[in-house]
Amino acid sequence: MARRSPGAVAAAVLVVVAAAAALVGVAAAGDIVHQDDEAPKIPGCSNDFVLVKVQTWVNKIEGDEFVGVGARFGPTIESKEKHANRTKMLLADPPDCCSTLREKVAGDVLLVERGKCKFTKKAKIAETAGASAIIIINDKHELYKMVCARNETELDISIPAVLLPKDAGSALQNLLTLGQVAVQLYSPDRPPVDTAEVFLWLMAVGTILCASYWSAWSAREADIEQEKLLKDGHETLPNIEAGGSSGMVDINMTSAILFVVIASCFLITLYKRMSHWFVEVLVVIFCIGGVEGLQTCLVALLSRWFKPAAESFVKVPFFGAVSYLSLAVCPFCIVFAVLWAVYRQMPYAWIGQDILGITLIVTVIQIVRVPNLKVGSVLLSCAFLYDIFWVFISKMWFHESVMIVVARGDKTDEDGVPMLLKIPRMFDPWGGFSIIGFGDILLPGLLIAFALRYDWAAKKTLRSGYFLWTMVAYGSGLLITYVALNLMDGHGQPALLYIVPFTIGTFIALGSKRGELRNLWTRGQPKRVCTHMHPSQDDSSVPVDTPS
Repeated sequence: MARRSPGAVAAAVLVVVAAAAALVGVAAAGDIVHQDDEAPKIPGCSNDFVLVKVQTWVNKIEGDEFVGVGARFGPTIESKEKHANRTKMLLADPPDCCSTLREKVAGDVLLVERGKCKFTKKAKIAETAGASAIIIINDKHELYKMVCARNETELDISIPAVLLPKDAGSALQNLLTLGQVAVQLYSPDRPPVDTAEVFLWLMAVGTILCASYWSAWSAREADIEQEKLLKDGHETLPNIEAGGSSGMVDINMTSAILFVVIASCFLITLYKRMSHWFVEVLVVIFCIGGVEGLQTCLVALLSRWFKPAAESFVKVPFFGAVSYLSLAVCPFCIVFAVLWAVYRQMPYAWIGQDILGITLIVTVIQIVRVPNLKVGSVLLSCAFLYDIFWVFISKMWFHESVMIVVARGDKTDEDGVPMLLKIPRMFDPWGGFSIIGFGDILLPGLLIAFALRYDWAAKKTLRSGYFLWTMVAYGSGLLITYVALNLMDGHGQPALLYIVPFTIGTFIALGSKRGELRNLWTRGQPKRVCTHMHPSQDDSSVPVDTPS
């Protein structure tokens, strides 16, 4: 198989891989139910913190919808939209609702401002005045959990309370100047099964499946060419500059260990410097890698129908020998990536992001290779520890999960960083996206691709090999990740926490049972008898092991 060293274009892919490593372990959905150990539940103040929809009507015409958070106190907010009452809304007088209202209200919803007294006191005064609910406008642009003081032991508040962020509350307050305003408060439940997570699972498994077969096919073609050259009398492979396939990069122990350090530095930089311009830089990096990935995949697919164009090359400055087919496909890939970058805020931009992401992952798994089980185990074990630290332990120092904050794109107006696969929750009343980090697919994919290359080199069947079982182990680990995600009410989970033990454990257990663990661990290649050597009568007929 013709090869060229990974030049500037392939290096662009590896740059994106370094960026993707910062999101190595995140699978997340939206948080609808929130727990808070720092605000303990007491009698009369024991609700979970739930997000609440505030639908508005202005002069009986449906208007905007706002999202707030329910209080720890008061009754449970209705979950069914059809059962929620549409009620007239009034501005409290005084606006802070910290003293007796100047006028009685007849079952209306009161809009009040935060400050000057406790949340529970506002709710009590509103209830005494006859209000059916209270909406409090926060003095900051984020949501805040309304809790009770520890000495408030006998609370009996019978109206719901909802807090809106400052911008939403101000918008709702401005609606009152347009005429009569009615609101409807409800907190819909999410469906028990998130179809977006099902499709993400299929995407992740399918991506690794395609990438593994491509990697194994490339390795087998290289072996066939090597055998042919050796039979023809060549002792070494010639350095062929013109070639259509990317040069291969083997990971070693040092790079596997350094992964944790580099990825951690990159992640903390994202966390500290997260801003609009920094996200723009990430978008550019992602587009460069996406163009290379999409072009590589398209050229590989189209070369079967346009073989002459794929095998004809022209010298291009900086890039070296490039096929005519690559030159024809490249403009399309660039336009595709640029259009996604420009319109990435559009509702269907996730399709372009997923296409670029999947082709990038497939290309990297085809270029970057794990040489043996030892390197693969070290790489995944380091990622395993990295994942746990930045999702869970980082809260001790930063008071929030660094990885989750970066993945969601907090502190920016972007819907998360681009190094993610995402699918909208189409049947979820809350909408949003389910996401999975590139690293949750890419890193296990490197080990699974190694398993298939080993199986093909050893001429193993699907059932007697390692690929099928590591693939099943990966799918099972990712499935358990999504089960844990739902049990944790949508809080982000470190996917490699579940994937790594399943994948490595299955590989090592099978290798040990079959007596091939030492060979898998060190050589990473099956022992084969050299068939191109023909010993003379004076030579010993001892077979010689050669690497595949």
